[in-house]
Amino acid sequence: MITITSYIDAVHRSQLMGLWEAVFGYDTAHNSPGLAIDKKLALADGLLFVALIDGCVVGSVMAGYDGHRGWLYSVAVDAAQQKQGLGSALVRHAEAALAERGCMKVNLQVRTGNEAVTAFYESLGYRVEPRVSMGKLIPDNF
Repeated sequence: MITITSYIDAVHRSQLMGLWEAVFGYDTAHNSPGLAIDKKLALADGLLFVALIDGCVVGSVMAGYDGHRGWLYSVAVDAAQQKQGLGSALVRHAEAALAERGCMKVNLQVRTGNEAVTAFYESLGYRVEPRVSMGKLIPDNF
């Protein structure tokens, strides 16, 4: 049986880091799993969730909320658990947590060329919007 619950650092950290490495294969220092977890925990917003089977982390979703829009990050499902509805359940769980906080719109980003993931989010009601995503690294913070 799968359970989605709030992340607990002392219990879930090493497994979550392993999941993210396997799913995302990070290629930049600012995306390192340990750093991302530490930065998220420092916010103490309760918007990091894990999916568990028999106490083992098999999925995750991290959300953010700025008082108007919500964001989804790090939606990950272990390869052995994919195509069984777990990703959808994780997204819905995060959406519900954001809605409880008053969130009116949820955004996310998908890397260009990742059509399978884009199709997954479209199946959940997300649409590609005419926007330009821009970013700037602040190296002193990682």
